[in-house]
Amino acid sequence: MIDGSRPTQHAWPVIENSGMPPRVLLVCRSNMNGLESARRALIEWTSPQPPHVELMGLAVLADAPGKLPKPLRDLATIVGGGAPRLWHLPWVEAWRTGDAEADQLPRDTRKFITDINSLLS
Repeated sequence: MIDGSRPTQHAWPVIENSGMPPRVLLVCRSNMNGLESARRALIEWTSPQPPHVELMGLAVLADAPGKLPKPLRDLATIVGGGAPRLWHLPWVEAWRTGDAEADQLPRDTRKFITDINSLLS
C-alpha cells in the first residue's frame, strides 16, 4: 500500500548506509495473537536498550469482517496507547486475493495511507 515499504520478517530493521534510523510502521492483525505480538514489540521498543528505529505508529488490521469483539477492541486500545500513533484499518475482502485498487479502498484506509505518506515526506 505504501511505496518503498518492505517487510522485515518480524524483526526490527537495522540502520543502513545513511546512518539514519529506519522508519518503522508496526502492523498487526486485530486477533489476540496479533495484538499480543504488537504489545511485545512495543515493550521492546520502550525498553532501556530499544531498537534504533523511528516508530511511526501501530496499524491494527481487521482480522475478519464486522465489528471487533469488546475484549479485542479494549486490548487494541491499550496496546495502541504504547505507540506514537494508532490506526484501525477495516476488513478489505479484496486484500485476500490481492485485487484491491487504491480508489476502491475504504475511506479509513485511504486516510491511513495519506497519514503515512505525510509522515514520510
